[in-house]
Amino acid sequence: MFRLVLITLIFTPAIIFGQNYTSYFTGNTTDITTSPEGGICLMGGATEDDNAMKWFLERADGGDILVLRTSGSDGYNNYLYSELGITVNSVETIVCNNASASTDPYVLQKIQQAEAIWFAGGNQWTYVSFWRNTPFNDALNEAITQRNIVIGGTSAGMAIQGKYYFSAQNGTITSATAMANPFHNAITVDSTAFLDNDILNNVITDTHFDDPDRRGRLVTFLARIYTDYGVYGTAIACDEYTAVCIDTEGIATVYGAYPTFDDNAYFIQSNCELADQSPENITANNPLNWDKQNQALKVYQIKGDNTGTKHFDLNTWATGEGGTWLHWSVENGVFTEEAGTALNCTPLSNDDLNFEEIFDVYPNPATDKITLEFKGDNPSKYQTFLVNHHGQKIKGPITITHILELDINHLSSGVYFLLVQNKDNEISRHKFIKY
Repeated sequence: MFRLVLITLIFTPAIIFGQNYTSYFTGNTTDITTSPEGGICLMGGATEDDNAMKWFLERADGGDILVLRTSGSDGYNNYLYSELGITVNSVETIVCNNASASTDPYVLQKIQQAEAIWFAGGNQWTYVSFWRNTPFNDALNEAITQRNIVIGGTSAGMAIQGKYYFSAQNGTITSATAMANPFHNAITVDSTAFLDNDILNNVITDTHFDDPDRRGRLVTFLARIYTDYGVYGTAIACDEYTAVCIDTEGIATVYGAYPTFDDNAYFIQSNCELADQSPENITANNPLNWDKQNQALKVYQIKGDNTGTKHFDLNTWATGEGGTWLHWSVENGVFTEEAGTALNCTPLSNDDLNFEEIFDVYPNPATDKITLEFKGDNPSKYQTFLVNHHGQKIKGPITITHILELDINHLSSGVYFLLVQNKDNEISRHKFIKY
């Protein structure tokens, strides 16, 4: 079934050509300062969903909208400025023609003045290679963390939003190829700091999820995150024409055109109900096995419609409204999806065995790292897991040494536990707060 897209051109943007960029400007040239409401809009690709884009514009509080891209031209200007019925001061598209745009004073000034920033589709490796670890990158993160702008993107612009991201440095990859060899050189899952979206600190995103089918490759990405970084990551994926809009409280609302079209968003995580969540086999040049009796991953699927009433809670990754639970798994390089059951991880109790006298956990509260210090004679008798307050594993098992330091930069603020387990499977828990 085809979708008809109507584009009405009402305004002709002013065009500014710089050596390193091209600017297309529509609206009021006098900058204003408003009070944006923050949030993140993730769009799966193809044509934007109007309801999601209205959500995005409304959270800019009438301010200035900046579209960033490395190819294309002014396709967003009239659409965002006049066609959605949301009043904004201006819309400016800046096409970064080369990496030097990331230090251009005009480009940096426009980032500093924006109340909303949208990343267009394109090539995410160009975005990463042009912008990461540059003044451009610093200005983006200052806008997110200090000025509470709303941010978002479609296709490649969605793919760069998480703590973990498929950089496409060596090109794209299909599900079949990824599952056949999870260490294929095109699987470039990066974690180098880029966008500072706190609620997406443990997340990788994927787009165009229905065209082609990308479920198998995203499972492979999560398996690589575990293998490469020792973390049980989570994932958000969108079909084309489908959007996930995340407010500052961590509630993700899904928009689409269901039931006219089968528009879906997916929230994916390893199955914390299992004693061992890790893949059975992830080795180079061999098919991926992450099966766990067809229950390796828990998935919450939402068919997006125009009501904005279907949502998923990213604070817990356990509750939602209007969706369906699925199980995903991969056996011998073949993906399987089955009807699933709601997430039901064992909550942490207060009657765990206490052998805290031989461990110190500090600092507490912590910001970037937590240290587990063993004061006995044989640390090899113990291992530890990092879990959240719902009992969901984030990292581990980790072999304990006398001084064990764990990076917690990727964690959102909140309460966490280090679970220490001995050879008899007895467990002691150590609570800490992440700021």
